[in-house]
Amino acid sequence: MLILDNLLLQQDDFELRADLQVAADCHTALIGPSGAGKSTLLSALAGFLPPAYGRIIWDGRDITSMPPGDRPLSILFQDQNLFPHLSLAQNLGLGINPKLRLARADHGRIEQALVATGLDGLGARKPGALSGGQQSRAALARALLRARPLLLLDEPFSALGPALKTEMLDLTRRLCRDHRMTLLMVTHEPADARALCPQTCVIANGRVAAPAPTAALLDNPPPALKAYLGP
Repeated sequence: MLILDNLLLQQDDFELRADLQVAADCHTALIGPSGAGKSTLLSALAGFLPPAYGRIIWDGRDITSMPPGDRPLSILFQDQNLFPHLSLAQNLGLGINPKLRLARADHGRIEQALVATGLDGLGARKPGALSGGQQSRAALARALLRARPLLLLDEPFSALGPALKTEMLDLTRRLCRDHRMTLLMVTHEPADARALCPQTCVIANGRVAAPAPTAALLDNPPPALKAYLGP
């Protein structure tokens, strides 16, 4: 379980508060107006922004002061963070060892991750030779190899077309289910939240609301969310 215990995040004159729980293995969307603090929250969870107050607890362990690389999570951004000078297999290998010191068994794990994400046979290619969808798949494959129980998505599929985005959401759902990963996904698209996340947290007016059923929330949104979504 992920617990945000009386958390306060501050950047200049911006403040965001969160006091909630997210059950393990759940898929949760984070939705709200631009500038409300969705990416700020992920940055704090990932260890890039120290809280001004409060605690971040995962599975009973306080990780508030834990270095980013030691945290039990992976984070995917829109740009996928693939290194252009490395092959796809090497980029995935970074998820196992940042210095690419890989044993024979590690190479086997990379091949399995390529197969699981539909990229088998492409390990020798550089990211520039891959389509946008293949790059998104590669980022997911690297997250799998990190084998962390918590996956944070910061709109990684927003630049994809509708059909390809649907495919990536389906793949993400399957991989998270198969590997029992807890998912937090920042999105501006209600349809994406409905497709992937049974529950949603609204972030607005300086506060992260507790998770609520996505369908009910979007069908009858609170005032802040209704103003954001429009008619």
